[in-house]
This record gives sequence, structure tokens and C-alpha cells, in this order.
Amino acid sequence: MSSLICCQGINKFYGSKQALKDVTFELEQGTTTALVGPNGAGKTTLFSILCNYHLPSSGEVTILGHKPGSNALFGQVGALPQDAQLDPRFAIKHQLELYAKLQGFSKKQAAIECQRVLELVDLSQTLNERPGALSHGMRKRVTIAQALIGSPKLVMLDEPTAGLDPANAKNIRQLVMDLNGEANFVISSHNLDELEKLCDTVLLLEQGKLTQQKVGHVSADNTRTMTLLLDGSNDSAIAVLKQLSAIISVEPLNKQEFILNYDGSLNPNFDIELLQALQQHNLNYRQLTKGLSLEQQLFA
Repeated sequence: MSSLICCQGINKFYGSKQALKDVTFELEQGTTTALVGPNGAGKTTLFSILCNYHLPSSGEVTILGHKPGSNALFGQVGALPQDAQLDPRFAIKHQLELYAKLQGFSKKQAAIECQRVLELVDLSQTLNERPGALSHGMRKRVTIAQALIGSPKLVMLDEPTAGLDPANAKNIRQLVMDLNGEANFVISSHNLDELEKLCDTVLLLEQGKLTQQKVGHVSADNTRTMTLLLDGSNDSAIAVLKQLSAIISVEPLNKQEFILNYDGSLNPNFDIELLQALQQHNLNYRQLTKGLSLEQQLFA
């Protein structure tokens, strides 16, 4: 599988302030990647360098084997900055067709492409509307449509669902899922629950340093993990859980939530045994999930 993004020793200074510190990572094609971290961690700076909005102070970046901004990447990279705005003076059709023409589409092709990307975000009816006639969520979806013009191989979305109501956020998540396989996504967001549904690779930035890179919930050995959330606390829960076959450890997060580590090779039906034990001891559960949550992985 060929490389999607490769960063080697990226540093970025703004005067005396260092925003990125020796950031090094490589992403393969076929991945959907989350870029997470606290405010001021350097996420927007890294995003801007990948989009060729800013140049690194030192280090090397390649996207699909080429430097950001090179002619070889023309039409191959789409991006949605966090504060992307539409021009209030012009209809959606006019603006998207303009961006398509800037990518080399003819007038006729641009009109077809405009219709296609609006259909992707379920907003074909807004073709002749001006941005002021649209809700905040609809305007955000139009800017995502802009990032999809030309079917780029890499799409970078900075906080794509920030400030959106649940329905619009769900529509955007579904769009990313539907396009998975046709495009590679890098998504910067503070919403870990959302990223957990979408992404298989996680980059964590803290104070300009890339501190972790997580890929799914796969363990190198036979150790498997489940997270159990009980419906109410029960003092006997830990004792019951520790009696399960193949159990390695029980880690209580609080009186209701537990991380269960077990040997999957000893009991491939561990989840069934667990549910039977809960029923037998009248322990009602609210949620049972495989692996650790993204929040637990990154900030445990």
C-alpha cells in the first residue's frame, strides 16, 4: 500500500514560539485519520502545512509522494478550513462552479460537477440560493461539497461538525462513511465519540509534539478488551467479573464502568459468558463495547 502522507521532522516557528516540534508520522492510503489534541496543541498549524497554507520552518512533507502545492497534486487534495465562509453576494451554483473552473473544468463540466457535489451533501435544492438563505448547518455542508469538487484522493476537514445540530452532524458523518474507500480523510475534531465512529488511525498532538499514534483496537498478542457499563453500581460486580474464564484483569473506572482484559484464545465466546454471568447475578448492563473508547486510549 502506497504512502498517503509522510512528515519527517516537521518544526514550525511563529517568531520565538514553536508551534510544532519534530513531528514525524506516515499514513498509508486507505485510512481515515483523526487529528486530535487540546486547544493550542498545533492541530491547525499541522493542518495548514498539509494544505500548503503555511510552510514548515524545517522538515519535509510529502502527500501522495509529492510536496504540498506541487502541480502533481492539482485536483488531488481537497480541504475544509475550520472557518471557511461562502461569499454572501453570490448564489451557491455560481461559487461552486467557479471553484470547479479553477480546477480545470469546462463551463459545462463545472455545472455538472456542482450538481454532483451538492447531491453528495443532499443539498441539490440550494443550487440557486445565496448563503444567507441557508442555515448554519447547510452552509457547512456546502463548504464540504466544495472540498469534494474533482473527487480528490485526500480530503482534509477541520472541525467539520463544530456548532452543528445532531441531524446535520449525522449527515456529515454518514457522508464520510459513504465516501470511505473513494477518498482518504484527515479529520481534525474535539468530538472523540464522532472520531471513534469514523477513523481507524489517530494522531494526538500535545504542545506541538506528536505523542501517540493509535490504529484501531488491535492487540499484538491474544489480549482482548471490553468495556462494560452497568446500570447502577453493585459492590459484588468486580468479584463476579474476576470469576470469568480467560479473564486477565478487571479495571474499575468508577462504580459502574469496568475495563475487562481477557485472553481471546482461551475463550472466543467471552462476551456470551459475560452476559450469562450478568444475568445470573442480576447485574443489569447499560452498554457493552469491544475495546477501549478513543477517550480511554488517548487520555487514560
